[in-house]
Amino acid sequence: MTEGELNNPNASPSERSGTATSWLKIREPVPAWLRWSLGSIPIFLLVGLWWAVTAGSIPESRLISPTILPSPAEVVRSFRSLWFERALTRNLFVSLMRVVGGFVVGVAIAFPLGLLMGSFSKVKAAFNPLATFAAYLPIPALVPLTLSLFGTGESQKVAFLAMAFVIYLLPLIVAAVDAVDDVYLKTAYTLGASKFQTVTKVLLGVSWADIYQSLRMGFGVGWSYIILAEMVDIGRGLGGIIITSQRRGPREHIYLVLVVIVAVAFVTDRIWAYVGRRLFPYREAHR
Repeated sequence: MTEGELNNPNASPSERSGTATSWLKIREPVPAWLRWSLGSIPIFLLVGLWWAVTAGSIPESRLISPTILPSPAEVVRSFRSLWFERALTRNLFVSLMRVVGGFVVGVAIAFPLGLLMGSFSKVKAAFNPLATFAAYLPIPALVPLTLSLFGTGESQKVAFLAMAFVIYLLPLIVAAVDAVDDVYLKTAYTLGASKFQTVTKVLLGVSWADIYQSLRMGFGVGWSYIILAEMVDIGRGLGGIIITSQRRGPREHIYLVLVVIVAVAFVTDRIWAYVGRRLFPYREAHR
């Protein structure tokens, strides 16, 4: 360590002492190449561990039976049968449409209600107990509820996802509107804005960026609920492939479908992010 580093009053104790952790800095900017490098390390370690516990040409020589955890190579080789025999693309499209349908219905309920709750204290007082109760409700408990109300058809799956979206999105939308500073309201009142103008032009206008981020996160969460929605009336959809593979095999398809779900969720999130940068460029400029 140089004399300048030792005499630097702004240096942290670890930097002054020259410990092995001096390379860790709180909230330091990390270049893109380093983020990719560091992010790949846990992935390679996980794949390496997966390969190690499934290595062996015969099942008896493996640490974990192939009926429980196939090897990475076996999973990759089964992609052809998943694509052609299980109609991956068609089932993926079915699941995507269910997520989109549930999301649209959920937003149609959560968005106006959240805007009203965040804008008017009496509306918030009226619906807050119900929203709090729903927040503590286990999402899987909605499956038998929607089955009893909507049967086992498409309406049940869309209704289940819509309920899950409402429970997730409503408090986020309320919080986004609540976070608008009172100075904007005072300015609107000074300029003679009506209640409608204050809600739509000020509260909604200022909170739009945060609401959009909430919608973006909520759509991603929907992919974690799709398997629950498709556990009943097994037929079309990615959840049907997983349940069928768990019962009749091959087990490799279970892990491939999970990878497909993550990949599709990542791609759709990138699309949300791209649109967000176009709609709210000022958010990127202040980062």
